[in-house]
Amino acid sequence: MQISEIPDHSLRLFTGDESHFWMDDTANLLQRFPLLEYPHRQDFFMLLFIDDAEGEISIDSQKIRLDSAKVIFIKPRFISSININRKAVGKIICFTEDFFSLRYNNNILDQFSFLHDTSKLFVRLSEEEKNKWVYLLEIFYREFSLYSSGSVKVLRSYLNILLFDLQRLYDPLGLVVNNTPKQQKIKEFEKLIDKDFRLKKMPAAYADLLNVTPNYLNKICKEVTNYTAGDLIRKRIVIEAQRLIHFTNYSINEIADQLGFENASYFITFFKRQTSKTPEQFRRLSNQ
Repeated sequence: MQISEIPDHSLRLFTGDESHFWMDDTANLLQRFPLLEYPHRQDFFMLLFIDDAEGEISIDSQKIRLDSAKVIFIKPRFISSININRKAVGKIICFTEDFFSLRYNNNILDQFSFLHDTSKLFVRLSEEEKNKWVYLLEIFYREFSLYSSGSVKVLRSYLNILLFDLQRLYDPLGLVVNNTPKQQKIKEFEKLIDKDFRLKKMPAAYADLLNVTPNYLNKICKEVTNYTAGDLIRKRIVIEAQRLIHFTNYSINEIADQLGFENASYFITFFKRQTSKTPEQFRRLSNQ
């Protein structure tokens, strides 16, 4: 499948309108929304609470088995496909970034480390944690089902509770951090990388767009993320390279060209330096 053929879905897939939030049971999910079974991108966040289910969820090149109670995060721009049994017990929650930014001046989603692009994709739940989530989600779902004019604020509050609880599960020793000016600048940097990484591969080009010096950009990147500015650019290029290698039939030459490399040899050297595998080795392993 060519990458251009991988569809982009919005919440209209579930809602049929311009809603920013939707939730439902996981039972018969693929029978109701068969497009989820095939590789796709989406412009919203999805939380899948799995109580009792069979199957597998693929997110980029990672596969997550549905073998125990867990919460899985599917983030915007990631390529995913869902294989879940008809009688699966759980809940699916979908929401856009605007669901929060329409209310808050600063997007509080940036505070939750498990929603960052480089974070892992799920957390396992103990029996006690699972029971708590079953209880909370039933109240949450009842509010959604009885939708009224005041429900949006309530739904956002319930979702906030779940996200804070997930943060504790994801990083038990950490704290939700404040959205400082430096963190805001890094988020701006990451959004620019996402938009321009094919053409701009050096930190100085982004520093100009952000009205800071390259040295300052590098300093705050190290301080906030533990990575240099160059590291963050390279990580984004590698993610896109892995998607193209895994999900398309493009040759390595074509992928190098799509990612803005002068030639395939330079791209292969770059990819191996970042991943310890050649693109062809990665393709073989990811398709096993």
